[in-house]
Parts: sequence; structure tokens; C-alpha cells
Amino acid sequence: MNNKKLAIITARGGSKRIPKKNIKEFCGKPILYYSIEAARDAGIFDEIMVSTDDKEIAGLAKKAGASVPFFRSRETAGDYASTDDVIMEVLKAYEALGQIFDAFCCIYPTAPFLNGTRLREAMMLLEKADSVMPVVPFSYPPQRGLIIREEGFLARQFPAYSATRSQDLPKIYHDCGQFYACRTEPFLQAGTTDVEKLLPLVLTEMEVQDIDTPQDWALAEIKYKLSKNL
Repeated sequence: MNNKKLAIITARGGSKRIPKKNIKEFCGKPILYYSIEAARDAGIFDEIMVSTDDKEIAGLAKKAGASVPFFRSRETAGDYASTDDVIMEVLKAYEALGQIFDAFCCIYPTAPFLNGTRLREAMMLLEKADSVMPVVPFSYPPQRGLIIREEGFLARQFPAYSATRSQDLPKIYHDCGQFYACRTEPFLQAGTTDVEKLLPLVLTEMEVQDIDTPQDWALAEIKYKLSKNL
């Protein structure tokens, strides 16, 4: 693809479980910086912008080399706004400014394991797909999962697989929660990056870590230092 590409980094200011999560220091610098640096290192985006409702985040984003051409609306800054809602608002706002992008990559601000190489791979996959999602295999087959019933006893979620060997079960993947690459026109038509022609970009366990709690954060820093031999 030789068309205009936009990197959208979503970083609102209202984190509750980890205060100021999107700009909290991670291994020596605000975690937001890693996403901006990955987008810059990819070397393929015509514009790298941060979508935020927070002036402090906006200031740090600009310091790191991203643009903040406008702030989020109240609707997309709330707890119930989806990533798709944010993307739609950004694309429409750019359109109002006379800027049209043929493809975009929506990057989460807490993705320190992400790098420019993976972003380039994803954007290249858009040559044969409408959307790309980074995924990783579940470490244990979900088909063999257990649930705790109301009375407190364990039960198999899928009894039909109770005797099936793990290696004989189809591999199931989950969203890495790092980024979504998509062609603009299919997104505008569907209102989501989960379009029909959606390709996976399979990552390794060392490239992925949920960061939703302080404990997750501590584990992520350990994992990051291990991956970088720090």
C-alpha cells in the first residue's frame, strides 16, 4: 500500500484501577512513550496522533513527537465509549479538517512490548485484508476449562472435551490488546475493525502482557527487562 496512513494512539485520562495509567513511568519513562516510539520506528505513518481528553497527556504526547490536533469529546472520553467509537470520531474530525487517510492503526497507550517491525507487518497485511488483529494462543486450551457453580463445586465448562488430549484440540487465540490495523473504507462501512476480511498477526507470549492491575504492571516490567536483557 502506498496510500496515506494514520497512527491513532488512544490515551484518555480517566484510569481508575491504575491512576494515570497511560503516563505512569514504566521502566524509566512514561508508558505512553513506547507506543509513540513504536509508531515512529515503523516509519510508515503520515501522521501519528494521540486521542486524549487530558492536557497532561497531550503535553507528554507532543513532547514525544506525536500530534494532538484536537481533544476527545465528552462522549468518547467516558467509561462506556468503545475503541471503535474513538476511531470513528478521529477519522471524522480529520475529514472535517480536509485530511483523508486510506488506512490506520489504532494503538493502545499501554503496549511497551510493541515495536515498529510488528506495526509494519500488520500494515503490509492490509494489502490482502481489510483489517489485522494481533493475537496470541491461549496458554491452556479453553475447551478444558472449569467453572465454579453457585453451590461452590467445580464443573467442566465443556464436558465433551474432558477426555480429549490437549494436543488434539484446535488452538484458540485471543486478542493481544495492543493495536488494530484497518483500511478506512471498510471500517467506515462496518463501524468496527472486526470486519469480515480480518487477518491475524500471531505474536509470542514474550510480546504480550495484560496491564490492568498494579500486579500486572509489576509483572510487565519484569517481563520487559527480561526481554531486553536489562
